[in-house]
Amino acid sequence: MRITRQAVTALRTCAICERSLLVGERSVRYSPDGESLVDVCPLCLDIALEHGWLKEGSPTTPVVNDRRRRRRGLSSLFGESRKPAVERVVDEPILRRLSEPELAMVEAADLFNESAFRRTIAGIAKSLGSPRASIVPLSGTNNEVVLSVAWDISWYQYRITPDSAQPVRLAERGHDPRELESMFTSWNAKLTQDGRITPEISPV
Repeated sequence: MRITRQAVTALRTCAICERSLLVGERSVRYSPDGESLVDVCPLCLDIALEHGWLKEGSPTTPVVNDRRRRRRGLSSLFGESRKPAVERVVDEPILRRLSEPELAMVEAADLFNESAFRRTIAGIAKSLGSPRASIVPLSGTNNEVVLSVAWDISWYQYRITPDSAQPVRLAERGHDPRELESMFTSWNAKLTQDGRITPEISPV
């Protein structure tokens, strides 16, 4: 099939992770506000439910989602976190001897692995294989770290600011890794088999 300019402009993106949906990839339509409909990729369906979005054709009262919200409200009342436990990328004894930039890399990787973007990257890796990755602390007072993940035909770049209300955000994405600045292509991290980004730091 010949891909025309019109077909390219009609490519759909996921309303949550903003990933361009692959040709032939099925999406589910959700309504964030009860009126308009948006596409959600298979990797982000749980997030759409947690946000209270209504699936196209479903009843107007999301019973399952209300139940989730009540459980979350109860836990927040007692100050408990409902976030799934994510194993740290570096053991405690190693953490004590790391430099400040290395500690920033470890913290950034931990925050990324706790975010919904982890599932996005792990899902793409199932189709495109293991990516190259880098974690680069930026100089400045806001402790911002840039995490880049790249395949031969696609790349994603995230900005991680630990003290921010939204510590992990998708900053940029593209199709050709050569578009990335050279400072972000040191490839000093990797994607593990269980879908976590880990910095390549020597244990000794």
